[in-house]
Amino acid sequence: MSFEVSADAYGQFMGRFARPLAVAFADLVGVTPGQSALDVGCGSGVLTDVLVDRLGADQVCAADPSPPFVAAVTDRHPTLDVRLAGAEDLPFPSDRFDLVLAQLVVLFMSDPVRGIAEMARCARPGGAVAASVWDHGGGTGPLSPFWDAVRAVDPDGPDEMDLPGVHEGQLAELFAQAGLPDVSSSALTVRVAHPTFEEWWDPFTLGVGPAGAYVAGLDPDALAALKEQCRAQLPPAPFHTDATAWVAIARA
Repeated sequence: MSFEVSADAYGQFMGRFARPLAVAFADLVGVTPGQSALDVGCGSGVLTDVLVDRLGADQVCAADPSPPFVAAVTDRHPTLDVRLAGAEDLPFPSDRFDLVLAQLVVLFMSDPVRGIAEMARCARPGGAVAASVWDHGGGTGPLSPFWDAVRAVDPDGPDEMDLPGVHEGQLAELFAQAGLPDVSSSALTVRVAHPTFEEWWDPFTLGVGPAGAYVAGLDPDALAALKEQCRAQLPPAPFHTDATAWVAIARA
């Protein structure tokens, strides 16, 4: 899988779901003026934008291991402190931020427990450490219709059900393993409208993440079969997608 893609490609693929989630996530965590925040695994900057809007650029920092994403966030927020770094080795001082947040990142961390522990290290005592992850395990994430279609045409094909944190309760378990036992868990659901089937399908061809990597590896016949399976199991356009994410929040 790859996230060495343009921010625009990611925005078309996942940003349509991640943008409304970022607003709901920030509301749930309680992001309010006067706080400082670190966006871990900021990606194309969907959550970063919400944090900057609410807190101001001087109160927000961000980090991501993907150079194209770091460049995109820096271009959009020139005064923002954006670092090229993974969650497992954050280049920020300890006890620095009121909020340390990771949206849709834990499942792709090479070492989730270490990454969450690093997040906690960067939070000031009493500060909030929070993460959200799509419910790939429970079948209500935004990509669940796609992976259902994959299983229908390719029973031995991959999915994202084994990634860290994607089942109910797993995020809280990872937080506890990282030394944050007092964790509140909840779910957030967002709704995204799709005016046409092509608007839903085309972003899967951009090579983003596990789904994009799977599509990129198909021959033309297999790709056509998967596309038609997706079309057959989705409602007639226009339709909407309800996407649920698990959220864990703890205090450092």
